[in-house]
Amino acid sequence: SSTSPKMMENKVLMSFAFYSTILILKMYVVAIVTGQVRLRKKAFANPEDALRNGGLQYHREDPDVERCRRRAHRNDMENIFPFLFLGAIYSLLDPSPAVARIHFFIFCVGRIIHTVAYLLKLKAPTRSVAYSVAQLPCFSMALQILLATTPYW
Repeated sequence: SSTSPKMMENKVLMSFAFYSTILILKMYVVAIVTGQVRLRKKAFANPEDALRNGGLQYHREDPDVERCRRRAHRNDMENIFPFLFLGAIYSLLDPSPAVARIHFFIFCVGRIIHTVAYLLKLKAPTRSVAYSVAQLPCFSMALQILLATTPYW
């Protein structure tokens, strides 16, 4: 009989791994979209790329490229990276698998909606509501980590 690694037995860790991987793939999609917008708008960050695609006049910034690159992607890094830390530590606290899954799901869906709202320029307050909702499980996990680790400070 085949035995699974100990990690595979931890339902919370497996759920965290699933949602974290979805979020990282989403970040790759944003990077690909940014590249496609760059090509479509002919707005290149590097002179060598501009030369290869029509000339130095295309070594420039474009508001649509910056919306993807600076705002959507940067916002992901500012929020998903802390989630990866919080979720990993939270997973080690032996929380209820159902409750943990809800935390991870809400964050993941909130970040996906946030990105869609950014890239498609959806009406306010869609993006800010998605951002705020996604922060709730992070605050919850952070609080639970602090409560669990307070005796060790």
